[in-house]
This record gives sequence, structure tokens and C-alpha cells, in this order.
Amino acid sequence: MLGRLALVVASVLVTLGVLEIGCRLWRGPSALLDWSNIVLEDRRAMRAAGVGRLKYDAALGFVPSEGYRATPGGTGLAEPPILVVGDSYTYGDEVSDEETWAAQLQPLTKRRTVNAGVSGYGLDQIVLRAEQAARDVKPAALVVVFIAEDLRRSEMKRVWGAEKPYFEPKGETPVLRNVPVPAPPDPASTLDLWQRLFGWSVLVDTVLRHMGWQYEWAIDHERVLSRGEGERLACPLLKRLAHLGVPTLVVASYDPYVWRDADYAKEQQRLSIVVLECAKAAGFGTSDLFGTIGMAVSSVGFSEAYRSSHPGPVIHRLEALQIAAELGKLHIPPSR
Repeated sequence: MLGRLALVVASVLVTLGVLEIGCRLWRGPSALLDWSNIVLEDRRAMRAAGVGRLKYDAALGFVPSEGYRATPGGTGLAEPPILVVGDSYTYGDEVSDEETWAAQLQPLTKRRTVNAGVSGYGLDQIVLRAEQAARDVKPAALVVVFIAEDLRRSEMKRVWGAEKPYFEPKGETPVLRNVPVPAPPDPASTLDLWQRLFGWSVLVDTVLRHMGWQYEWAIDHERVLSRGEGERLACPLLKRLAHLGVPTLVVASYDPYVWRDADYAKEQQRLSIVVLECAKAAGFGTSDLFGTIGMAVSSVGFSEAYRSSHPGPVIHRLEALQIAAELGKLHIPPSR
């Protein structure tokens, strides 16, 4: 019996070994020579990609090195400005300064716009960034743009390899934790046992990529709240924003995968509606970009509407038009 078991184990190991070599040959001869930990290398590359673009911030975890993103064409426009906050969909990853919806909003509203969006932020950081930036620029109005993924990021204490603040649910007044925010850890210290044991395997990496699980395997996020807590934090977080006393518009945007997977799209819409309902309860204006983005995808095609993972110029233009129209419904203080 032990002999048969040993034979089975040996057969499985040999088969896995052959598959590992096969996957490495398929990727190219260099993969036969490089047996480094793939997960660790991915995390180090992500850390390097942020160097120069982002800087550590004790209150928010990380902020753009330039402070606020440039919004060309804002000279001579009305003051005080419109402050816009959000994640990379507000910051404008993969488009130029003048192509962002925030910059294009200026001639439509005839008021200067301050783009305080930060790539990679969760809804919790977006709210904290709004509070911080509002003290700085004293805006006439606030525009908050989110995607449903921002709720999941609110369940983390580390995203993209960087530490961040988070809120612990406590009834109507969640408690801010992990502040001052610690400095980013060494990527090598963030690997779990399975990533240390199998992170080097091209076979494992190939299977996970095929199944669509490689992102979760390799990305350096550390969860501190259970799944779904980010959704339940939406109302308390937006209620906190109401204390700013600034006319506010909350806008739902959508990532490109919404147009590739119907089940995923249904869940993203559900989560977006949850946040928009919380915004209404807080007394804010709301706008849903689902129809607008869908129109862009249908009219110009997916590859033209989106870049690799963010909206392209066509969507940014349509977003600016819709947001400008919605801002017209708010009671924005007169310019000075």
C-alpha cells in the first residue's frame, strides 16, 4: 500500500515537473534560467512604477508627487474652484492633462477645476482627500467620482504595496485606523506562505492567469475588514462628507470589465446604486455614467472608448458634459 502511494506521489511530481518545464519553454528560453519568485518580482515592479509619481503621506498613505493634477486652460475662470476627487478615473490615468474630464469641465462651467484625484484610492481615502483638499482650496462645489472597486479597497489596510488609512465600522461613526500611516513595507516581507512556496512556479502563474485569478494572487493588498464591509461603510463615509457644507455631486463611473462580463456588470451596477443612494441620503446630487459610457462603447467601439484599463478621451469628454449639466442643478455659490 505504501509502495503504491509512493508511486502515485512520484508520478504526480514528475507530471508537475514536466508541466513546469513545458510552461517555461512556452514562455521562452530565458524562463528556464530565471527561477526567481514571480510574485515578489511583480510587487517590486509595482513599487518601482510608483517611484516619482507618488509620494508617501502620513494621513492618506500616498498622494501624487505634483500635488494636484494640472488642468490646462483654467486661467481667468471664476473662483472659488470646483474640487474633484476620486481614484484613477478622476486623476485621468492613460490620458493627457488636457484630455481629463476635470480639465474639460472648466470651459463648460466657466469655473476653475482642481483635480485632486489619486490613482488607486478607495472610497475611504477619497473622502479623506476631499476633506484635506477642501481645507486647502475652499471650493464652491465638490465632485466625487467613484467606481465600485473603491468599496473593496476600503476593506484594505495596504493596497498596491502601500499602507493606507481605513475606517473600522462603529455604527454611524466609523473609527479611523492606521494613522499616522506606516511607511510602505519591503515587498519581500509581504509574501504569505503559499506565495513563498509556489511564487516561483510558471505553471502556477499560467494556471492562475488562465482562470483570471493571477491578479488576486500577485497584487499586494492586505485585507483588514471582511468582504462587504466596504459597501456598508458607504453611507457613513458620505455622511461624513456632508460636514464640509459644500454643494456636492457624487458620480458613478465604470471600469472596462463591465462591458465584457454581464454578471460582473450587474454586480457593479448594484454596488454603484448603493453608493448613489447613500449620497442622496446625505443630501448630495447624484449622477450615473453607465448609460453615457455604454453609448460611447457602442458608438466608437470598446478599443476606442477605453485604453488598457481606463477611459480614453471619448469617455472623458462625455463625462465632462454630463457632470457639467448635473452641476448646473446644484446651488453653487456665486463667483468672486
